[in-house]
Amino acid sequence: MNLDPATIHDSRKANIMNIAFQITGEYIELIKLLKAAGLCATGGMAKIVIEEGRVSVDGRTELRKRCKIKKGQSVAFEGHTVEVQ
Repeated sequence: MNLDPATIHDSRKANIMNIAFQITGEYIELIKLLKAAGLCATGGMAKIVIEEGRVSVDGRTELRKRCKIKKGQSVAFEGHTVEVQ
């Protein structure tokens, strides 16, 4: 099978998600948010992607795994954005 890299790239763009995520308390820890929003399969995976600098909060790279994410903040990871409400 011969795959054109442009086609693969376009199909990834089609899977980009913008997620509205409702929290009930004052905040949610970043690792828990990534897992609960379905962006990471496990908390361990969430820790790794944060340590690697692949997650941003409000447009800034976030390296704190237990960073408190509050209503009104946005979290981005691999083209997906989670808007916390």
